[in-house]
Amino acid sequence: MLISKKTILLFAALFGFFLHGFSQKAGITIKDSRNGETIAFAHVLFESFNKQSQISGITDINGFVENPLKEKGVFTISYVGYQKLYDTISPGKHLQIKLKPLTYNIDEVVVTGQYTPQAVDKSIFRIKVIGAKQIDQRASSNLSELMAGELNIRTSNDGALGSSITLQGLSGEHIKFLVDGVPVIGRMNGNIDLNQLNLYNVAHIEIIEGPMSVIYGSNALAGVINIITKENNYASYQTNANAYVESVGVYNFSADASVRKGRWSGSLAGARNFFDGYSAQNTGRSNKWKPKRQYNADGSLQYAHKELKARLSASYFNELLMDKGNLLSPYFETAFDNHFKTNRFTTKADINTRLFKDRYLNVIASYAYYDRVKNNYFVDLTTLDKSLTLSPEDQDTSKFNQYLLRAEFSKSTEKSPFNYQLGIDLNHESGTGKRILNKRQELGDYAAFLSIKLKPSVRLMLQPGLRYSYNTKYKAPLVYSLNLKYDFSPETSFRASYGKGFRSPSLKELYLEFVDVNHNIIGNEHLEAEYSQNVNLALRYSHEKDTYDYGAELSLFYNNIDNSISLLSLDSESSIYTYINVDKMITQGYQLNFNNRIYPWLEIKLGLGQTGRKHVFKQTNENDMIYSTDVISQLNYLWRLTDLRFNVYYKYSGDYPEVFLDDENQVYRSIISAYNTLDISVSKQLWKNRITLQIGAKNLFDNTNVSIKGDSGSGGIHASGGSSSPVGWGRTYFVRMNISLKKF
Repeated sequence: MLISKKTILLFAALFGFFLHGFSQKAGITIKDSRNGETIAFAHVLFESFNKQSQISGITDINGFVENPLKEKGVFTISYVGYQKLYDTISPGKHLQIKLKPLTYNIDEVVVTGQYTPQAVDKSIFRIKVIGAKQIDQRASSNLSELMAGELNIRTSNDGALGSSITLQGLSGEHIKFLVDGVPVIGRMNGNIDLNQLNLYNVAHIEIIEGPMSVIYGSNALAGVINIITKENNYASYQTNANAYVESVGVYNFSADASVRKGRWSGSLAGARNFFDGYSAQNTGRSNKWKPKRQYNADGSLQYAHKELKARLSASYFNELLMDKGNLLSPYFETAFDNHFKTNRFTTKADINTRLFKDRYLNVIASYAYYDRVKNNYFVDLTTLDKSLTLSPEDQDTSKFNQYLLRAEFSKSTEKSPFNYQLGIDLNHESGTGKRILNKRQELGDYAAFLSIKLKPSVRLMLQPGLRYSYNTKYKAPLVYSLNLKYDFSPETSFRASYGKGFRSPSLKELYLEFVDVNHNIIGNEHLEAEYSQNVNLALRYSHEKDTYDYGAELSLFYNNIDNSISLLSLDSESSIYTYINVDKMITQGYQLNFNNRIYPWLEIKLGLGQTGRKHVFKQTNENDMIYSTDVISQLNYLWRLTDLRFNVYYKYSGDYPEVFLDDENQVYRSIISAYNTLDISVSKQLWKNRITLQIGAKNLFDNTNVSIKGDSGSGGIHASGGSSSPVGWGRTYFVRMNISLKKF
């Protein structure tokens, strides 16, 4: 009997499929748990139980990675935007894994103020996390741009001093700025210039609103902002290059690279930022927003083995800010220019290790150096020659050094009803320069702290804390706090905190005479320390379905500061200011946030907040609480047909009060007018997500300066107004490109 050719081909095809089924490679296929799509380029780490064999892999375009283990072991899957997953695997087995996406960052691992790293929703503190993805979507180059879009955070701008913020109505003197747990040195006029804190090498940012004086000491009355830099935990090699151009004259370029081999890993990163200067009106060579050039460099070396991780890192920042003067008559060929040069260098060594079953030790030691050099030049624009002016007052250098030793020993077991943390926090700062009283001053703050985490039930967590400090200039009180977290259900949680705070004036507030073209501020060595009481409450609800998530949070705050430090006008004609203690400052307010996401193509965030501020002066009657309103909305939309992602950010910043004293101890209050901001952008990923292109527009409402209105107020408050406050450099357009290469 003859068999037809079609029958033979059919049997051959069936036999081939049969053989293919038996020859399928053992490994893991990874899919999105919500839409069932395979996840390409996810990282998988295979490890034998005895830890003798450790091999990395990456999924192919079909979401598959082969299992290289010859014996039973464990694997770890990690991919940006998804929860990490751990499980066991046997040789010859094929697994299908469904990876779960992150929901509003509640599963982000945070370290600020924690005993050990843990997920945000498990933390007793209310922590806001801004991830690298959000930073990229906002196209933010520095911390100032990023914080300007957050609720109940206000930014202020100065052409020479840069940008600063207020948090919960409290200025930057009351906010602890950290980079990987190390305080940032270099406060000008009490504030850190946030334009100097670039985000080119940042993994995420952790923000704790509320008193953190027990854990972080002085400057933490309003909260803590901790910038966490990138670490290479998986790739044998990875590199990133980023270019950003903005129509106002911003040209930023950065690159970083890291390698990992066995237990060692190292990284290098660098950036160059340039801004051409801007004025809303043509003012000749002198710009309201001063031109500047910045260089950044970072490097780290890390060793990790079993329960030990040690890291040595260094960072360097250099900025040249140019205050160009107008041309001099009669020939208009020469001018006087001021150059302000900033150098900041920080080295850090930190060790994390598990000593016993559930005992951990974390030690950080760092040294930071900061200087600001002022030079005045006479410039001949016909020959482009410049020379330093002869007056000694035109040239100045101020230098500051900061030493830190911080050690924490903690017991941390997730299911234990009793955990604790005890530590030391030793800080010493010195400053030298001819504008510093007696040309050299020092200030030390040496503290020990203890916190206990009690979990009397599955739903309730309590954390009391104490901090005792010895300050070389001020008698520091015993600072204490109490934090509470109660879970009504897996979806609903309540947090409350009460804390006492203490802030000693900085070296600059005490001793520095700060003078430039726009400022004349004299330190006051007789300042008293600030003392505060702070209360924060937060109720949070989040609900997750297969393809739909939503959540809401209501938070309230109250801050009461005694001996609040403020600026006093000594001479209104020459605009000379100094620092004084006022009787009291009170801030209070609330935030209401709503999050909504239809996975994976739509995300909406809405927020409403009010911040009230009141100053109580000894020589005047009590004035009213003045409230400022903020509204934010954010829309991120993925057009899946084209893989284009659209981002829209809107913020309404309501009227904002400012209070100051004149040379006759008269209290003046002015109101910075409300304004709206709107940013939009669209991005596209190419070449298997290795290239990201983004274009957009910022400040579409074209804000430059907003008016300052007089406010008669009450209780002896006088009106002040008639001027304006800079809030932006108008409508601009930008282009950004990022290239990312990895090898596992």
